[in-house]
Amino acid sequence: MKKIRIGIFGSGRGVDIAHNFKLLGCEIAAVCESDAKRANKAFEELGKDIPVFKDFDEFLEQDLDAVVLANFFHEHAPYAVKCFKKNIHVLSECISNSTLAEGVDLIRAYEKSDSVYMLAENYPQMIFNREMKRICDGGTLGKILYAYGEYNHPFSPDCKELSKTISPFPKHWRNYLPRTYYLTHSLAPLMWSTGATPVRVSATPVYGYVKETCSARQVMDKAAIITTLNDDASVFSFTGCAAFGGHGNSYRICGTDGQIENIRGTADDIMLRYNDWSVPEGMEEINHYTPKWNDKDEELIKSSGHGGGDFIVSRMFLDCIRDKKEPEMPYDIYSAITMSAVAILAHRSVLNGGIPYEIPDYKNEETRKELEKDTDTPFFYTDGREPTIPCCSNTDYKVSDEQMEEYLRLMEE
Repeated sequence: MKKIRIGIFGSGRGVDIAHNFKLLGCEIAAVCESDAKRANKAFEELGKDIPVFKDFDEFLEQDLDAVVLANFFHEHAPYAVKCFKKNIHVLSECISNSTLAEGVDLIRAYEKSDSVYMLAENYPQMIFNREMKRICDGGTLGKILYAYGEYNHPFSPDCKELSKTISPFPKHWRNYLPRTYYLTHSLAPLMWSTGATPVRVSATPVYGYVKETCSARQVMDKAAIITTLNDDASVFSFTGCAAFGGHGNSYRICGTDGQIENIRGTADDIMLRYNDWSVPEGMEEINHYTPKWNDKDEELIKSSGHGGGDFIVSRMFLDCIRDKKEPEMPYDIYSAITMSAVAILAHRSVLNGGIPYEIPDYKNEETRKELEKDTDTPFFYTDGREPTIPCCSNTDYKVSDEQMEEYLRLMEE
């Protein structure tokens, strides 16, 4: 069988993903990377015989079957469109699009192509989230009414080296990242487990100023609490990338007959509880346990990043390519664009006092026409586009001259 030829765009995160494709028998055929240090990482880890390109169009000419988009967080959509025009399959790091108009461009180009598109969202495939889906699919929780998801990733305000690593220049996307945008780690597991899709969103910021000694970060919100009404009348409450309390991610799903959650402070433990009048046969009212993988690739999964999710997502993508099928929700392109719309409109809710917004239906061409020119964004882009809306709920906040000077000195070291 011919090896699937994979191209990697962005050799920071992209190299990590590439290792999983190599384990799965693929050929890493080319890398696209403009940063010399990151390109060197590709040479060292993937092999010096793999060609590295600075120009994306030249990179796409390398007889590629699929491309992993692991470039800047907010700049995936235009490159996915270029892949679609060549019928190249796309595995896109979250999020799929950073403006509502980009979502239109993305879906139109996709529908004209023969490409498989899959969102590279790994958190649903962590062992406890896979167990939550199994229980939800089993029906013992009854009708799902409510679910909660929290992705919490604080770091020290004095951690200079981390600032240098994750936001290496003043206009880097992380310095302008609203707290609603990085939401797929909390939202996707809820959609995966329950099968529900958001149709309306509102959000409230959690603002907490902490002076960072060396920072170009223009956002002092510590979280956004996002609430959605879903297509099955259930409700989700979740964060984007939050920065309060202790580091970790947690999920809880509640039905009419019971609930399931991963236990904070443990590695993978589950608490599955029923009401005393609704305990299924063979179960206890309170069930505390560590789930099992029960997977033929368990050892490879355990060696993979993000709790095994990186390997499983790569395997899912290859299965879709080989079987010529679309990924299931929430990995398909419509789910991906919906999650991006939730992120974008939740931030608008933050900026406008928590008012709700309807999530647009990107399958509807009339809706697409309405969104064609909606290019509002909080980010700077490598093509020269600049922010058109604030990135922080406190629209007067800005990094002090002293902080910026210290940050720039660090970047020069």
